[in-house]
Amino acid sequence: MDSLALARWQFGITTVYHFFFVPITIGMAFFIAIIETAWVRTRNPVYLRAAKFWGKLFLINFAIGVVTGIVQEFQFGMNWSSYSRFVGDVFGAPLAMEALLAFFLESTFLGLWIFGWDKLSAKLHLACIWLVSIGTMLSAFFIIAANSFMQNPVGITINEDRLEGARAEMNDVWAVLTQPLNLAAYSHVLAASVLSGAAMFAGVSSWFLMKRREVSVFRPSVRIGLVGMLIGSLAVLVTGDMLAKVMTEVQPMKMASAEALYETTSSASFSLITIGTLDGSSEVWSIRVPGVLSFMATGSIDGTVEGINNVQSQFENQYGPGDYRPNIPLVYWMFRLMMGAGFIMIVVSIVGLWLTRKGRLPESRWVWRLAMIAIAGPVVANSTGWIFTEMGRQPWTVVGLFKTADSVSPSVSGGAVLTSLIIFTLLYGVLAVIEVGLMVKYVKIGPPTEEEALASIQRRPPPDGGAGTGPSSETEQDEKPLAFAY
Repeated sequence: MDSLALARWQFGITTVYHFFFVPITIGMAFFIAIIETAWVRTRNPVYLRAAKFWGKLFLINFAIGVVTGIVQEFQFGMNWSSYSRFVGDVFGAPLAMEALLAFFLESTFLGLWIFGWDKLSAKLHLACIWLVSIGTMLSAFFIIAANSFMQNPVGITINEDRLEGARAEMNDVWAVLTQPLNLAAYSHVLAASVLSGAAMFAGVSSWFLMKRREVSVFRPSVRIGLVGMLIGSLAVLVTGDMLAKVMTEVQPMKMASAEALYETTSSASFSLITIGTLDGSSEVWSIRVPGVLSFMATGSIDGTVEGINNVQSQFENQYGPGDYRPNIPLVYWMFRLMMGAGFIMIVVSIVGLWLTRKGRLPESRWVWRLAMIAIAGPVVANSTGWIFTEMGRQPWTVVGLFKTADSVSPSVSGGAVLTSLIIFTLLYGVLAVIEVGLMVKYVKIGPPTEEEALASIQRRPPPDGGAGTGPSSETEQDEKPLAFAY
């Protein structure tokens, strides 16, 4: 059994599964913060009920995301120890920042948000969910920074240690955090997260509206979701264009593979469909739109885009003999599935906003069913985009510096990796059943009644009764500043 192939499968399965939850978590936190802001500003109980309902779904998704994310970091030491030894001094820094700054921020204030409804003032409680939202976004920034370093290593020197072997050492953390590839990729992920959270809001709300249940709560939610879908999908389009231009500069092989462009050309065409040879070495037949690829890659329809064969020759001269092409059919189709899902979401959001304008609610149940299915759109786009990003840089773990074949743990047998692969896959399958079961359960329960929602935010009296010692109303308590003491 090939431990390298098995380790790649395991990392791919666990990474894609974990990334199901990350964009939804980031997006839902942002939209819940917006809804609670509406509650604090208007005191309309509809927004309070909505915030409490969406909060439950968010917590389920957040918990599963945390559990599955822990496995990711353990794998670097278990299956990829050679990679960790080479790049740990650099790769570990943004991961440590994510844990110590972003994750602690979001987890701490999430706890305050969960348990503070009846203990914190409304404005302070609102600040907690905004800090949770900011924390999730910061978390994504540091993770994408680490990944962007793998795609385009910057801010390092290579220490050729005679005893321990070569390893990368960071000399400029700001270069790692602020390189153009990271900024472009992070903005793209952030836009995709807004789209993912919005699709969840719109899709779940559609189930209630189809049944004409809790319309007062879910009509605002579906409109917020549809507006978020439109803004998010357009932002994905714009940031994707920015990312493509940066990627063309730093990863020409990935861009050429995404378009199955074999020869360097100016005014390069965009491939609608390409059929190549079985080994992926050349094109057999294709349908292309002239000039579009050059515009995507360079901003000009006459721009020059390097082809796969030309980049392969350059890499052989630079790095020595070898095959530096990724799996071209896989990269090509993942790129198209990602783009296709994104364009579909634009159409869905526009149609949905039109059908629900001025208080309208469509009568056809098929409209609502299609809206519910649209929840899968961002999931497909995020997953295929992540596969495209990671498979497109093969055969490297750190592009130009360290190959995937050299990154696997030398002392871990294929049998050990296979065993953990089976265990993790089965465990993640169980978690999927739990996730879906809990989501469906709490969706069916629906939001709390107005009386329940308002009762849950009433200030509890002190343990001794506190007669005459505290504020006599919620308004008075809101006006009193909260003091922290050790």
